[in-house]
Amino acid sequence: MADHSRRARLPGYAACRKSRREESLEEHVVPPPVDPAVGSRSLDPEQETLLAESVGLALLVVLDTLAPAERITFVLHDLFALPFEEIATIVGRSPAAARQLASRARRRVQGADTVSGAELISQRKVVDAFLAALRAGDFHALIAVLDPNVVIHADAIAQPAEAMREIRGAENWARGAITAARGARAAQPALIDGAVGLVIAPSGRLFRVLRFTLANGKITEVEVIGDPERLRSFDFAILAP
Repeated sequence: MADHSRRARLPGYAACRKSRREESLEEHVVPPPVDPAVGSRSLDPEQETLLAESVGLALLVVLDTLAPAERITFVLHDLFALPFEEIATIVGRSPAAARQLASRARRRVQGADTVSGAELISQRKVVDAFLAALRAGDFHALIAVLDPNVVIHADAIAQPAEAMREIRGAENWARGAITAARGARAAQPALIDGAVGLVIAPSGRLFRVLRFTLANGKITEVEVIGDPERLRSFDFAILAP
């Protein structure tokens, strides 16, 4: 597998790629002074107010780097302790996907958006099998890598027909995906914000991004993104074949 520490750029995409620096809260907040005699904070009310405002600003800065679903899931679970079963209905995802969104957001907020090497290898195998099945037009191979209850989400750019922006079920989606898989020839595996996904860039121009939620070696959710603003927000590293 390719060295993930090397960040590669899409051809012709340098002008529109915007790298988001992920910062930890500690970089924004100056620790309050401590009185060595009593070991407690020596802050007057005005200083406490300023400190609270700085913490709030730091959190807003970091939250702005998250995708909308990640932001909502993180805030509802980590700040308001809402269970994932309830969050799932709000963001239109499964509880497992909501849990993964919160975990991804938490890593980014903490400045540690990293995935273990073993997990990346596992992700890469599943994504490679998915892409190979699409390129070969192999319906049964595609079904084999999809969870039977897979959910596919597409934004308004990727799928203008509102009725088709969410599809449920492996067989329901697989035949249509193979029929419309012309873009699979231009797809490349890539690290997308630290997880393995696919980028589609015909003639070197970024067109679509596919992000995956995996469980037990199967794809449980696919997010198809075509919104140019969101495409510019991702951090990419193209993976070697």
